[in-house]
Amino acid sequence: MTETKKNKSAIQRRLIPTYIFLIVASFFSVFPFYWMISAATNQTLDVARGKLTIGGYAAQNLQNLLQNYDLWRDMANSFKYATVQTLLAIFICSLAGFGFELYHDKGKDFVFSVLLLAMMIPQVATMIPLFKMMSSMGFLNSVIGFMLPAISTPFLIMMFRQNSRSFPVDIMEAARIDGLSEWGIFWRMYMPVMKATYAAAGVITFMNAWNSYLWPKVVLNKPEAQTMPMLIANIAGGYTVDYGLLMMGVLFCSVPTMIIFFILQKQFAEGITGAVK
Repeated sequence: MTETKKNKSAIQRRLIPTYIFLIVASFFSVFPFYWMISAATNQTLDVARGKLTIGGYAAQNLQNLLQNYDLWRDMANSFKYATVQTLLAIFICSLAGFGFELYHDKGKDFVFSVLLLAMMIPQVATMIPLFKMMSSMGFLNSVIGFMLPAISTPFLIMMFRQNSRSFPVDIMEAARIDGLSEWGIFWRMYMPVMKATYAAAGVITFMNAWNSYLWPKVVLNKPEAQTMPMLIANIAGGYTVDYGLLMMGVLFCSVPTMIIFFILQKQFAEGITGAVK
């Protein structure tokens, strides 16, 4: 027993540097979020002076935000755009990943290689052609114009294809023998088994859509169609910046994505690591 205790003590002593590193890394990870909350409850002068304690101006900053900007409209726009884009993107990309992995041939592998090459093209390089396309089709200031360029992304297709390698192919053969169609296999077997991957893809897509700024700034040029990142940019773009008001807007912009991530964090981790249940 004494020797066992000594071994445990030696192991714990060796882990002390690891614990110290994790504590320091956690502090640097959490501190920006704490500073955001602190700044949202203080005046601009206090924020400029570097005050880090919670202040008593949260209600005033929120009142100023609601009076000067249409916060609820912009949040509703962001939810609408991000939700529709997420649902369509995970369906289309999962269908593509399902087909690329479970119905192999050389032609599909070539197309998939072309899709991977498309990941190397910067978004700004396609901005003007996309804008001209959306304008000619009448999709400016609409959900379709916002989501259409992002409902099928090479990254999500690659993610679903890689995770589909763990999908049990034998049950597909058994299902075909029982008379189940290919659509039935996708809806009733593939989607339930790949739910962790769907959760991870949903979190990634929703966060990207919610935080998107450059493309919405191009395609949504009416005030009533703007999103939360555009609202934050408008607050920060004045000649004088009210940092308390700005951080209150940033707080409202950040909380929805954090809630979704915390709800789905277990499924997100499983989906990223390729777990199939």
